[in-house]
Amino acid sequence: MQNLQLWTALPAASSVVGLLVAIFFYFRVKALPEGNETMQRIAGYIREGSMAFLAREYKVLAVYSAVVFGLLALAISPVAGGWFLLGAFLSLFAGFIGMKAATFGNVRTAQAAAGGSKANALLTALDGGAVMGLCVAGLSLLGLSAVYFINVGTPDLGPNLHAFAVGASSIALFARIGGGIYTKAADVGADIAGKVIENIPEDDPRNPGVIADNVGDNVGDVAGMGADIYESLVAAVVATMAIGLTAPQSAIDGLLSAPAAGLDARSIAVALPLILSGIGLVVSIIAIFVARMMRNSAPAVVLRAAMVLPPIVLVAVTAAFLPLFNVSQNVTVALAAGALGGAAIGLITEYYTGSFSPVKAVAEAAKTGAGTNVIRGMAVGMESVATCLLLVALVAFIANAQMGTLGLYGIALAAVGMLGGTAIVMTVDAYGPISDNAGGIAEMAGLDPAVREITDELDAVGNTTAAIGKGFAIGSATLTVVALFSAYSLEVNHARESANLPEMNLSLVNPQILIGLLIGAVMPFIVGASTMLAVGKAAGAIVEEIRRQFDTIPGLREGNAEPNPKAIVDIATSAALSQMILPGLVAVAGPVLVGFVLGPAALAGTLAGALAVGASMSLFMANAGGAWDNAKKYIEKGGLGDGHRKRSDTHKSAVVGDTVGDPFKDTSGPGVAILIKVMSVVSLLIAQLVAVHSLFG
Repeated sequence: MQNLQLWTALPAASSVVGLLVAIFFYFRVKALPEGNETMQRIAGYIREGSMAFLAREYKVLAVYSAVVFGLLALAISPVAGGWFLLGAFLSLFAGFIGMKAATFGNVRTAQAAAGGSKANALLTALDGGAVMGLCVAGLSLLGLSAVYFINVGTPDLGPNLHAFAVGASSIALFARIGGGIYTKAADVGADIAGKVIENIPEDDPRNPGVIADNVGDNVGDVAGMGADIYESLVAAVVATMAIGLTAPQSAIDGLLSAPAAGLDARSIAVALPLILSGIGLVVSIIAIFVARMMRNSAPAVVLRAAMVLPPIVLVAVTAAFLPLFNVSQNVTVALAAGALGGAAIGLITEYYTGSFSPVKAVAEAAKTGAGTNVIRGMAVGMESVATCLLLVALVAFIANAQMGTLGLYGIALAAVGMLGGTAIVMTVDAYGPISDNAGGIAEMAGLDPAVREITDELDAVGNTTAAIGKGFAIGSATLTVVALFSAYSLEVNHARESANLPEMNLSLVNPQILIGLLIGAVMPFIVGASTMLAVGKAAGAIVEEIRRQFDTIPGLREGNAEPNPKAIVDIATSAALSQMILPGLVAVAGPVLVGFVLGPAALAGTLAGALAVGASMSLFMANAGGAWDNAKKYIEKGGLGDGHRKRSDTHKSAVVGDTVGDPFKDTSGPGVAILIKVMSVVSLLIAQLVAVHSLFG
């Protein structure tokens, strides 16, 4: 047992190391030169707007957290409520520190580019992103390790793990949707008012929406995405541990290839996902430093190598580690299926959203108008869903087949493997907004065009990695929800057995299952519609405010006066905070109502319906949006010839597609992906209660 305890200390130790490295990168970035006074002033506006949004969002989330704490204290225990608060707090703290680093890194990346060094600019953006990546992975494992060590060997381990996961999940939903509404409302509003109405270039300093757009990159793609990935890792580990706690002993015994002296298979099954995640963090830290050493290579090569390396190393290390506890090497295969499957999903996403034939076809379609551009983009998004989800199904099939009677545990381990490189994935993802902001600062500060060429190259790679990150996040979410569904079913049946009730009937001929399937299928559409409407309404208000400023501020059109960006920031912030409430209620209250009114079987059907529709919808939206975005950029770079560049009819058609795609890929798609995870985690938390207490179940 002592050896196992030593290994279970690895996640906590690796998280501490990761956080120390994050602190090092934070102060390294902060110590770099900020550029001239104009650059510092613009960066100050972006930082001020970003932190103001977080402050207002956190006040709303504090009220939500207090209410949920009270409910958990009454329904389960005050201790469970405390673990919920810890899960929520660590998510918020990771977002706060990561976004701070991003808003320091953007102007310093621009200054590094102004010095003529692409390598230094790349390194600065990468270090700024590493703060977010290491905080996300480090804080999630630190919190999970605390829950494990304090509760291991007690019946409170399961409920407290579930409460911690609910804290992480619900905060992620609000942060991702709130940040997504903000960033896309600002982006769409600034683009329409600037490019279409005023006919001025992107990132023109006369446009009061540009600062809000840059703020949005941080609150949506740094803080929001960080909360999303944080929650995914927590949910995958908790789902695997929950299956390890509740699976039949006969199945658990199959985990070991031979008896392990002084150890029981269940203890290993519960600790294993935590240990493997700790190994994954160590591998990611190494990958970050390898990427830094490659800074003189092409940015695309550096970032692609950073994302491909961890899954391969993680599988190799796992294969060497498992024999120490006589764990079957089938576990390695299950983990490898998830790790390599995640990398494959990233490559597939890059194919459909990068500089390849699907995106070129979307660009070509813009020659005949906005309608054909939109149609082709939707077709690309739909096709990508089939490829990605069939790959996820293949990963689940391999993991299930390898683990035999413990197949559900194998699927959950595959999700852990897919998220093993969380730190490096988040690092590369956060790199994108930093590079994007650097380009905006360079443009607004009037730096030499050569500077913008460097930042544009970094940003182009960042767009691709951001699309890969979204595909990875949604793919891992799908696999995680499959694992959470399995854990929920085991929890319900365990509770019903203890109460001398019959096992939950999951047959498709059970009317409760069918009713639940229909209810679950509706929920992603409610969230998708509400978030799209929120972006549209807020963008419209921003367009009107920008128009008003151009009409009423003397000299603004001529560049002889300063705009008022704070007004745009306030509109976007108010819209984001007010419109994120409905999706949150759907995700948190929906499973509770279905479970306690219709029963556990209806809730199982609801989870299945939400999973099938939500996974498909989120992938479609994310990849279609990415295709429209990069088709526009392909046209701007002259991919269709000089006659189709900016201000041409072809480019205007592509801008329409990109405008539709922006809320698709950065608000509704990610929001739906988090919805299905939050529903599953909440259902797991209340599983034992709904198993025996429901009106019609």
